[in-house]
Amino acid sequence: MKQQLKKFGVISLGCSKNLVDTEMVIGLFRENGFELVTEAEQADILLVNTCGFIESAKEEAIQTILEMAEYKKKKCQVLIVMGCLVQRYKTELEKEIPEVDLWIKFQEYDTFWEQVKTVIEPIQEKKQKLEFTNRVISTGDNFVYVRIAEGCSNHCTYCAIPSIRGPFVSRTMEDILAETKQYAKDGYQEIILIAQDTTKYGVDLYGEPKLAELIEQISKIDGVHWIRFLYAYPETITDELIQVMKNNPKVCHYWDIPIQHIADPVLKRMNRKSNGKSIQALFQKLRQEIPDVIIRTTVMVGFPGETQEDFAQLQEFVETAKIDKMGAFAYSKEENTPAERLPNQVHPATKKSRYRKIMELQKQISKENLAKKIGQEHEVLIEAKSYDGKYYVGRSYMDVPEIDGYIWVKADREVTLGKFYPVQIDQVEEYDLIGHIK
Repeated sequence: MKQQLKKFGVISLGCSKNLVDTEMVIGLFRENGFELVTEAEQADILLVNTCGFIESAKEEAIQTILEMAEYKKKKCQVLIVMGCLVQRYKTELEKEIPEVDLWIKFQEYDTFWEQVKTVIEPIQEKKQKLEFTNRVISTGDNFVYVRIAEGCSNHCTYCAIPSIRGPFVSRTMEDILAETKQYAKDGYQEIILIAQDTTKYGVDLYGEPKLAELIEQISKIDGVHWIRFLYAYPETITDELIQVMKNNPKVCHYWDIPIQHIADPVLKRMNRKSNGKSIQALFQKLRQEIPDVIIRTTVMVGFPGETQEDFAQLQEFVETAKIDKMGAFAYSKEENTPAERLPNQVHPATKKSRYRKIMELQKQISKENLAKKIGQEHEVLIEAKSYDGKYYVGRSYMDVPEIDGYIWVKADREVTLGKFYPVQIDQVEEYDLIGHIK
């Protein structure tokens, strides 16, 4: 029986692309007369947007759903679950967790509100669809994620995203620019472009990569101070894109390039399009063209068939490449992926050992890289004040929010949050920097 309820709460799990969906959902609920609450015990309606990318994400999602189901014994009347986990396992989940009132798959997002109306009575129905321009930004006042494409068509053998999210589909440039202009008008100074593979933006729509052109157009928007783009695949980074970063003052000199590995046999089994030689050449080129460039990457250890020699090659690359920022994860066998069926699966203990070794190595490199920043001056966006009031907390072009470290800033004068200040770096912590306003 449908119920007329007033307060809703939302939990968003997973990546920034998932967060964009969550923000659109919040916007839709609020437009239709519902009040957002931040405490689960206050909510009449609870919604969980799940991730189902790897095993640990699936476990977290299921645990969160079960925790939210407990609130149905109190005030909560309706529990709704959406996202990647639902897309993969809706039938099984419906049987296993009957406390959930509504499961919504991706293809049902086009009729999202119609789905919701089957379990609740709208208070004042105004909006019917999820819209990018009707998002409620949840990341603060300074930056916003702009999703420029859906899905992925790369078909890496370890990855379930193409089967979950579907093929790569670009949004039109006009649509993206209209959305971005609205954010700039609302005061957001940092635009972060995201997709599963940003460097392929436009190929499906326009017949050629259009990320460089999109960035140039965004840079013309008044109010935009920083532009970033995340998840650039190495084989689709063009000279044009490099030059845009080099020459456009609004584009942060920051590359997020997930390479996954450096050993050619491993890359081939992953169905990656790059090889070790091309990756190393690309990194060298980026540093030659943009001397102050920051490179972030992700590597995977323990992929099926990864030998000790392959891992040693990866270690050597990490040690010599001196990558500024690097994350790692151990291979997780995912259902219905080609890698699941590959021979020579690596023992869990070996995967764990290799993960520890590669991260310990990167920890030392990170410390060395950060030490070189002492004495440098950087433009820093001040975003908060520390709990003890001794520091302001900010980021430079070197720091992606919610991923990288911070710059802790001492100031002998009043500082305005949301403004940019010149900061000289004085000290280094493990992943953070300490400095003072000049």
